[in-house]
Amino acid sequence: MALHFVPRREPSRAMLFATPVLAVVLTLLVGAVVFTLLGYDGLGAVREIFVTPLFDPYRWQDLLVKAAPLAMIAVGLSVGFRANVWNIGAEGQYVMGGLAGTGVALMTLDMTGPWILPLMVVAGIIGGMVWAAIPAFLRTALGVSEILSSLMLNYVAIQILYYLMRGPWKDPMGFNFPQTAMFSPDQTLPFVVPGTLIHLGIPVALALALALWFAVSRTVAGFQVRVVGLSPQAARYGGFRETRVVWMTMALGGALAGLAGIFEAAGPFGQMVPAFPVGYGFTAIIVAFLGRLHPLGIVLAALVLALTYVGGESAQTAIGLPAAAIGVFQAMMLFFLLAVDILVRYRLTTSGGGSGAPVGLPAQSGPAIAPVAETKTGSGVPA
Repeated sequence: MALHFVPRREPSRAMLFATPVLAVVLTLLVGAVVFTLLGYDGLGAVREIFVTPLFDPYRWQDLLVKAAPLAMIAVGLSVGFRANVWNIGAEGQYVMGGLAGTGVALMTLDMTGPWILPLMVVAGIIGGMVWAAIPAFLRTALGVSEILSSLMLNYVAIQILYYLMRGPWKDPMGFNFPQTAMFSPDQTLPFVVPGTLIHLGIPVALALALALWFAVSRTVAGFQVRVVGLSPQAARYGGFRETRVVWMTMALGGALAGLAGIFEAAGPFGQMVPAFPVGYGFTAIIVAFLGRLHPLGIVLAALVLALTYVGGESAQTAIGLPAAAIGVFQAMMLFFLLAVDILVRYRLTTSGGGSGAPVGLPAQSGPAIAPVAETKTGSGVPA
């Protein structure tokens, strides 16, 4: 007796809103059980990662600092995901944006002036856009899947970073450590609140989320993105060019990833180091879908995923949890989000009855995460 997925006639809108919360709850419960079975304090792990940082004022600052690049990258990716443009290379675009801005910093290391930081930011945006343009060109000109090309370019960007850190950009006064010289005060992000960790990148991330919310829901370009994602045939009939949407969304995703990269280099890091790629580009994919591809939902999801970074660090020292536990919790969150979301849209049956023929999974032009993004309006929340 075979089991099949059959589309529901009308998915529950209440459940569509509730699935991200349910995915987080399931992650906490299953995570506690799994780490208990592995010999760790499972409940203590959940407490240290997801609860303790919320009651520590200093940790709240760190939480906002880590949530900012996640939100920035995820908001850019979400626009492409709405159009079925699957940019999986945000990590590489983040690195290349940081490297481009760092190049400007090294060239102006002995200079002063308020123009230096804006120039670094522009270079970071361009660096991310250029790196994203490669898979955009390969898809539009040669029909190469942007999923594979953007994913592989992540590792190329990291190797370029390693080469520069151990070669041309290595600080001669850095005691042979593979890192650049420290940025000057004119090359670092200013703090919004003096005496705290709250730098300029945090309000910028929120402002970008609000701006893209308006752009996607209230402009012709945003309407074009949504139509191409929902029905490419209708988009062609309406005169919308899919090629233009691919270039536009890939450029936007690369620009915001590059912006996040230079903000991190000029903010928390204060220089470029081999440890610069911390997985923000990959985690931002989870953030985008946990936030239902809605900019404001993404801001909230970024705070949740930032907890795994902040709380994971304290859990390593408090209860001896391994560093890999952060990735385990993040992966479980994505798994449960996909699983719950599919069950909201499809029901398991042993026959072919219902609203349609039994299917294994819905046919998609993108990867398996596509069902999360599909509803009548293109996302799980109203535009």
